[in-house]
Amino acid sequence: MIDLAAKPFYLKPEDIEWVNTTLAGMTTEEKAGQLFCVLFKECKPEEFEYVFNILKPGGCMYRVVPTERAIAATQNIYSRSKVPPLIAANLEKGGNGIVTEGTLVGAPMEIAATDDIGMATKMAHACAAEASAVGANWAFAPIIDIDTNYRNPITNTRTFGSDPERVRRMGRAYVEEVQKMGLAASIKHFPGDGQDERDQHLVTSINNMDCDPWMNTYGAAYKAGIEAGALTAMVGHIMQPAWTRRLNPGIKDEDIMPGTLSREMMQGLLRGELGFNGLICTDATTMAGYTLAMSRRRAVPESIARGADMFLFARNLEEDYGFMLQGIKDGIITPERLDEAVTRILATKAALGLHRGAPELDVEKAKTIVGCAKHQQWAEECADKAITLVKEQPGVLPITPERYKKILFYTIEPAAGGEGNYKVACAKLRAMLEKEGFEIDDFVPQPYGEGFTTKYEEVVNNYDLILYVANLSTKSNQTVVRIEWKQPMGADCGHYMNDIPTVFVSLENPYHLQDFPRVKTYINCYSNNDHCLHQLIEKLTGRSTFKGHSPVDAFCGKWDAHL
Repeated sequence: MIDLAAKPFYLKPEDIEWVNTTLAGMTTEEKAGQLFCVLFKECKPEEFEYVFNILKPGGCMYRVVPTERAIAATQNIYSRSKVPPLIAANLEKGGNGIVTEGTLVGAPMEIAATDDIGMATKMAHACAAEASAVGANWAFAPIIDIDTNYRNPITNTRTFGSDPERVRRMGRAYVEEVQKMGLAASIKHFPGDGQDERDQHLVTSINNMDCDPWMNTYGAAYKAGIEAGALTAMVGHIMQPAWTRRLNPGIKDEDIMPGTLSREMMQGLLRGELGFNGLICTDATTMAGYTLAMSRRRAVPESIARGADMFLFARNLEEDYGFMLQGIKDGIITPERLDEAVTRILATKAALGLHRGAPELDVEKAKTIVGCAKHQQWAEECADKAITLVKEQPGVLPITPERYKKILFYTIEPAAGGEGNYKVACAKLRAMLEKEGFEIDDFVPQPYGEGFTTKYEEVVNNYDLILYVANLSTKSNQTVVRIEWKQPMGADCGHYMNDIPTVFVSLENPYHLQDFPRVKTYINCYSNNDHCLHQLIEKLTGRSTFKGHSPVDAFCGKWDAHL
């Protein structure tokens, strides 16, 4: 029996009655539908037709769409749903995680760099206010992964850094604020990303900490979120061998599963050791980290059988729904386990008050909340407090047109065919520098190799400053976030840094000193939004001081990076 009056649900008798009555009135097919949280990538009518002709999902997730479309989607979904839906989004940085007009207050690592717990609360508040304005009620956040391995290509700025205590405090602050605002938080990605240097989107990754160190770091962060009343937890496609072996002595290596398929992780560690009573949702089951672990026909029902309450996304919805129903029929998912999962789903909805009626949404009202001046001001404040001067060559800063009229401008961006929106920031920064009165030339590598490069003295005698701007962002489905120097022979490496003052700015990834250790002035921004660009200019020119505290080892453990 699940205690629905206890944390995190705290349901009143009438709410519990709704849960029990609703469950009792469901068919097996309806219960199976509740297990699915489906993706509405563009929130278009044809997506709703496709999904609701197959099943009646318990929840859904929006990708980023315009405000008006998000509201129309919420109204459409409610009109089709017998049981009110959970509506989620990746609210990791601000309302920009659900609507195109939303505010990016700050990446978690940017928040952490402020060393101000109040900024985590403000970011969570903006997330909840802007998401609820379009009908969302579930935040797939906070990320309480710990960025202990600088080579990890997916955690990075999505985390609150590498200090477990700071991650714990800021994760808890997010949970408390977003749930105070009426959304369910989801502490993720259990049992914890950031240890491995691989991306769970592409491979089943591993958290390889021993049990006690894990409990004092990742476990402490999860415990804090649970104590704060987090309604949901998201389990990743991440193995934790030490705890698996402690909870299941003698288990064979080949039987150790990622969290999403591990009874030891979900029931033994998360529910048993940590005492979590809320809803457990898998991470996206379209990831290779999930599909590589087990045949999908078996994996779909096994995730529920082994402890998950909700199944995120589908490779083929009709097929996966069929696999789930077959798993119920075959007894992989017992009637008791099915009812337990659906009970927690319904209890989460009741805890959010969804059973009391659909939200009253108004486009014009939403537009006064989404991207509002208050949230933009918080984003500006966050950028001001976060931008970090990691290392400085004495006397190089500030940068003014009087000191450095001519700048040679190097950009490090995604390769051709990469995500185009990331390329906007460097161009914006260049234009802002020109507006300040600098003369900017872009570095263009010569087409030939040794013996044909531009004369060394032509560069040294013609430029007052070299400015590197890197804009390489962490994102899913990549194996590394590293600088790829231009041809021929690393043409844009720091060939002139010993003769021309050189400044390196990273707009996103904080770890570029691994590839450019000897650059003497290095700055981390953690985000590439307009607020960070504005505050960067203010600090480069000396109109504002650098206030950020690096939440990670930006030197990547390299002694030469300190030179």
